Amino acid sequence: MHPTLSVILRCLTLLCILSLTVGADNNTIGSGQIRLDCGASSPTGTDADERTWDSDIGSKFAPLLEGTAATASYQDPALPSPTTPYMTARIFTTNYTYSFPISPGRMFVRLYFYPSTYDNYAPGNAYFGVTAGNLTLLDNFNASQNALAITVACFFLEYSINVTADRLDLTFAPSTHHNGSYAFVNGIEIVPTPDLFTTPTPTMANGGSPNPFPIDPSTGFQTMYRLNVGGQSISPKGDIGFYRSWDDDTLHIFGGQGVTFGADKNLSIRYTPTVPNYTAPLDVYASARSMGPNAQVNLNYNLTWTLLVDAGFYYLLRFHFCEIQYPITKVNQRSFFIYINNQTAQQQMDVIAWSGGIGRTTYTDYAIITSGSGQMDLWVALHPDLSSRPEYYDAILNGLEVFKLQNNGNNSLNGLNPPLPSVEPNGKPGGRNSKSAAPGAIGGAVGGFVVLLAASIGV
Repeated sequence: MHPTLSVILRCLTLLCILSLTVGADNNTIGSGQIRLDCGASSPTGTDADERTWDSDIGSKFAPLLEGTAATASYQDPALPSPTTPYMTARIFTTNYTYSFPISPGRMFVRLYFYPSTYDNYAPGNAYFGVTAGNLTLLDNFNASQNALAITVACFFLEYSINVTADRLDLTFAPSTHHNGSYAFVNGIEIVPTPDLFTTPTPTMANGGSPNPFPIDPSTGFQTMYRLNVGGQSISPKGDIGFYRSWDDDTLHIFGGQGVTFGADKNLSIRYTPTVPNYTAPLDVYASARSMGPNAQVNLNYNLTWTLLVDAGFYYLLRFHFCEIQYPITKVNQRSFFIYINNQTAQQQMDVIAWSGGIGRTTYTDYAIITSGSGQMDLWVALHPDLSSRPEYYDAILNGLEVFKLQNNGNNSLNGLNPPLPSVEPNGKPGGRNSKSAAPGAIGGAVGGFVVLLAASIGV
């Protein structure tokens, strides 16, 4: 073959590949992202974040499709617009498995729920379980009870699963503990990711002598909280790579504490080689919450967040940091403690020292183990550490993520359904903060039921 013709053919082949890649729908195997609008009559639909969803009717991911395709009898005004994937559902009265041929690796699996009446199926009867392979995600789960507890119309649950086979099976099973139970799902989303959790190896904080505490790469995680501390909520559209949602931390900050601020206009935020840009969106690092400018006031309180979690599990807490305002540019200008459930997780946390300079991103990981059952408050607190005589008596946080680790005893991530919200004499639901007490004295407790594990990422 003539060399010129060979070059032309290679170029044409490359152009075809690029064309296929660019033109491929985001729900195809080629892109690795899958979105099913379960029960939808239209072949495709677009959601409020401009993601395209395919119906499960006729889908290669739903072989021998069973169950009933149904439309919600009522459209709650709180639903997003467009309402995809919430207004249609797939109802199952017997076990059914969606099968997704995928490349092995870690991925986010999101299950979308709008607990409403579908045909003759009342939301109070929807008790069911969901498994991903041999990992239990949900068991005896009731979406309506969960929505009422957190006062939302619709919600999604996000899991990170390491798939080692060439397919992922998601099985929906009505509960055997309630007569007339059924399973349902409005939407299923699968987004491949790098390994976000098991590298580097976390270490256990033990009297100042850290010991390695490796997390098994096969471990499954459930996202409990993802907070953009000091900033506005970030929709999936603002986190293009993985379509994560980052919530405003206001609902979780205890007593409206601290002050919020954004990055100085002349400051460029830079990711580092060990903190790649997919760690968190730039907007997470571009805002922060600190204790405030008054040193004496800061010495007399903890900057505290309260987070409701399922007891009896390990949790991974990821703290995102970036100094974004002058004059904090040098080591030992701001140093602080990190407390988790009144125990010291970190002393002398100096963001400049850990990140390498102003405007440089970093994060630290800590893991805890909780005991008991039901739900409990997880307390996260910051307080100035004066042991190194820093210039400012203050603390800062840019972002916080909390992940539940699977219970290896029963290979499960399932927690109990939350209790329904109490009703106060005025007829309004009682707030959880009205029943919670502030954490104890400033400083970390020695005892308790929490074991702290720590890992850090710097430059």
